[in-house]
Amino acid sequence: MEFFVQLIITGTVIGSIYALLALGFTLIYKATDVVNFAQGELLMVGAYICLHLTVSYSVPFWASFLITLVFSFTMGFFIEKVFLRRMIGEPIISIIMLTIGLSSVMKAIVQIFWGTDTRTYPQVFSQEPFLIAGLSISRVYIYSIAAVAVFLILFSIFFKKSKVGVAMRAVASDQQAALSMGIDVKRIFALSWGIAAVVSAVGGIFLGNINGINTTLSHFGLKVFPVVILGGLDSIVGAIVGGLIIGILENLAGGYIDPLIGGGAKEIFPYVVMIAVLMIKPYGLFGTKAVEKV
Repeated sequence: MEFFVQLIITGTVIGSIYALLALGFTLIYKATDVVNFAQGELLMVGAYICLHLTVSYSVPFWASFLITLVFSFTMGFFIEKVFLRRMIGEPIISIIMLTIGLSSVMKAIVQIFWGTDTRTYPQVFSQEPFLIAGLSISRVYIYSIAAVAVFLILFSIFFKKSKVGVAMRAVASDQQAALSMGIDVKRIFALSWGIAAVVSAVGGIFLGNINGINTTLSHFGLKVFPVVILGGLDSIVGAIVGGLIIGILENLAGGYIDPLIGGGAKEIFPYVVMIAVLMIKPYGLFGTKAVEKV
């Protein structure tokens, strides 16, 4: 039973980071109709920037964290304005190929500056675990879940209460109607990319504190597809729920099935879930059956 609970906790940590990534992916998709294949690279770049500031310039971790969020927002804003905005009205396959190209370029830049070796963050969180109901739980796990929860709550409030958040929801719902209401749709596009880069960076930084970082960190971006397919491609709630479900199921598969078959189940299980969901419920648990984009 203890092993099962440990897997659930670890799966929740990873799942919460999947949820952040999926939130960024869904934001971009809802606002701009772009399927972003560079989501994992946004996560990877954020993790490297924070580590570089902390290690090379001796900036306190939490200051590095905040600077990285500002950098990531600016980077996302820049990517939309310089690359994606020129593609408005172009074939969707061209836009997809552009995001794939951007992912390769970002990965190459990271390899040029920081190489391919695994790098570790200096100890930020105490090594002494929390004892909860007799279980020993690493502090970084608890802090990761808490931080992700705080960000998800803050973004929920932002989307519901702030003027910009309401404008983003209006653009996601109907771009033509948003234009007629005087909303600057292109600015909303750029904001969507900025926020997507921020949430990805948060996920990357906490993953880096758990496992260290190298360029394979970008592979987390591929896990966002089973998550959004499960939750619903156009649903922010679905992105969060889907992230948690995939994270937990993936970890359970790694804990119980991998020892029986010699490994590999953990890596493929999210995609098995994705295929099953597509066959049974193509629009996901919370997706709408008809997603109309203008």
